[in-house]
Amino acid sequence: MIGKLQCIVLDCPDPAALARFYAGLLGGEVDRPDRRWSLDADWSTLHTEDGAVICFQRVADHRPPRWPDPAHPQQVHLDIEVADLDAAEREVLALGATRLSDAGGWRVYADTAGHPFCLIRG
Repeated sequence: MIGKLQCIVLDCPDPAALARFYAGLLGGEVDRPDRRWSLDADWSTLHTEDGAVICFQRVADHRPPRWPDPAHPQQVHLDIEVADLDAAEREVLALGATRLSDAGGWRVYADTAGHPFCLIRG
């Protein structure tokens, strides 16, 4: 092993707003003080209850992916396991997600900055 995953970083136009979106989806604490990062208008964090850390960094000319358009690749996505796809869908749509696709056992959505994520039946 060379290292361990410290966090996942998503580029976006509004770090605090995207951190709040993922806090609504995954739970956890937005912008908890952490010696590893300084928090400001260009950087926000989410420490989830299961120990994962997702960071959000402002990119001035953010160009969201357009799944599944290869000319605008998805860059990164998260798979989120849920017990009930329909209930989870209602909740992520209420947070501001956009539904992109239904593949049966999973559904693809875009977060509020355009990053795709999947809800997967657990």
